[in-house]
Amino acid sequence: MTMKQTIAEKVFGVFNIAFLLFLTLITLYPFLYVAMASLSNPSELASHSGILLWPMGFNMDGYVSVFKNPNIITGYTNTIIYVVVGTAINVIITALGAYVLSRKGVMLRDSIMMMIVFTMFFSGGLIPNYLLVKSLGMFDTMWALILPGAISTYNLIIMRTAFAAIPESLEESARIDGAGDLTILFKIVIPLSQAVIAVMILFYAVAHWNSWFSAMIYLRNRDAYPLQLFLREILINSSTDSMITGSSGSDKEAISEIIKYCTIIVATLPIIVVYPFLQKYFTKGVMIGAVKG
Repeated sequence: MTMKQTIAEKVFGVFNIAFLLFLTLITLYPFLYVAMASLSNPSELASHSGILLWPMGFNMDGYVSVFKNPNIITGYTNTIIYVVVGTAINVIITALGAYVLSRKGVMLRDSIMMMIVFTMFFSGGLIPNYLLVKSLGMFDTMWALILPGAISTYNLIIMRTAFAAIPESLEESARIDGAGDLTILFKIVIPLSQAVIAVMILFYAVAHWNSWFSAMIYLRNRDAYPLQLFLREILINSSTDSMITGSSGSDKEAISEIIKYCTIIVATLPIIVVYPFLQKYFTKGVMIGAVKG
């Protein structure tokens, strides 16, 4: 039997929906503006002011210029390498650490966990990290972007909590059959934690894809720059001159703006495309890791 809503509840429901729609619109509009601007004619866009909901004269020249720029191709290639290699290392190390810290028989487990959590609030800082990376011989290599952040304390806590929620009877049965810790981890624990693993892959992959600060600090070789660092140069330093030919004055400035919009779309589109395929695991994985245990 369904209860009838009062007038106040109906009014609140309408207001709540309207408010959420408003938040959705103001969140999505910046991306919509950039997407529509990237497809616009430079001169028409330069003369336009106000809200932009569709392209001002359809034009793909900006994307052609972006993909003709060797820096963008180099950045894309490097970023894909960093994402694939870095995420694989991140997930493996996080899973190994979470498994050990989720076992009740591990000595000093709580003390070790407290020391790990301590690093969430206090760290050595930028200069000690820089000196450490340089002394280990990782400066100006891809490993400077991957190994120093090989494990996230927050992700470790989520995965540890999820692993701890798996019934101990499964582990006991496996040990009776002669299974060791690695067998239990890779054949029992990880298969039962696919949602959490998917969330960890998403977290780490997005972090690597968006990373530019570490590259700016540790890399000097432009051939190793990730895509986001080239994007930063284009947006902040306005380094689009090499991508513009046959234009001058106001036309050159208008084309430069279009190229910036196109570069933003090119840099963000892969994450937007991949996210829906992992979305079904996202809420489930986070809730398992945050509530159970």
